[in-house]
Amino acid sequence: MTDPQRLALVRSLHTAIYAVMASATLMVFYAGVTGAHGPWLAPALVLTLMEAAVFAASGMKCPLTAMVARYDPTGGEVSDTWLPKRLTRHTLTVFGPLLAVGLVGLAARWMMGR
Repeated sequence: MTDPQRLALVRSLHTAIYAVMASATLMVFYAGVTGAHGPWLAPALVLTLMEAAVFAASGMKCPLTAMVARYDPTGGEVSDTWLPKRLTRHTLTVFGPLLAVGLVGLAARWMMGR
């Protein structure tokens, strides 16, 4: 496999993970704000908490970004997903607070329900 093929593979994988994690974060946020729940909530919680642990262990950076840089012939100028960089560079500042609000809302509902 060539470096451009590896780059495309990692970017594709990272884009898929990004879409799943963004969806899971929005589900946790929605559940925390509205009190809605269903079979989708537990997997969304597990995924978002795992993602938070990975980010924390990686110095608040996605480990796949380093892989993209390794295979990028432009020295890191290529976006690490197929999404525009102007969208993904704000991921932590947008999704971090959404996740926090969702988790606080869920915790408050859980404590009130006990």
